[in-house]
Amino acid sequence: MRIQQTFTVEAPPDQVFAYLLDVNQVAGCIKGAQLTEAVDSKTFRGTLRVKVGAIQVTYQGTARLVEVEEHDETSATARIEGDAREVGGQGSVRGTLAVRVSGTPDGGSQVDLDSDFTVTGRVAQFGRGVMEDVSRRMVGEMADCIRANLQRSQATRSQ
Repeated sequence: MRIQQTFTVEAPPDQVFAYLLDVNQVAGCIKGAQLTEAVDSKTFRGTLRVKVGAIQVTYQGTARLVEVEEHDETSATARIEGDAREVGGQGSVRGTLAVRVSGTPDGGSQVDLDSDFTVTGRVAQFGRGVMEDVSRRMVGEMADCIRANLQRSQATRSQ
């Protein structure tokens, strides 16, 4: 399943990209996510608890930062691959996430997320529509948190 989403942040692209590469910061912005281990500078293990429809599942897995390209101060991309197993169940998730940060005319940033993933197990029964809704809600909450943290950081810098 492929889902594309976009959000904007009132902060320069280089700061937004640096924030997105800080796994501790991003994990803190994803409801139900917990970073459990930094294997190395590009490999991380953690858990994600998510509610889909009437069920709640917890996944335990690994994410790897496989590509990082900072084109210039106004544009950068990263690609993340991950896989996880449902704790206490038969389900799994495997996928990739492409992140692109680019400058906006007002000095802010646009973040484009392109995810492609496969889900098996109990969650898969809900189909694309429900999974898209859950994904959009999670990305919306994450974007709000990232915006708030970066804008708070901007305000502190300008004092």
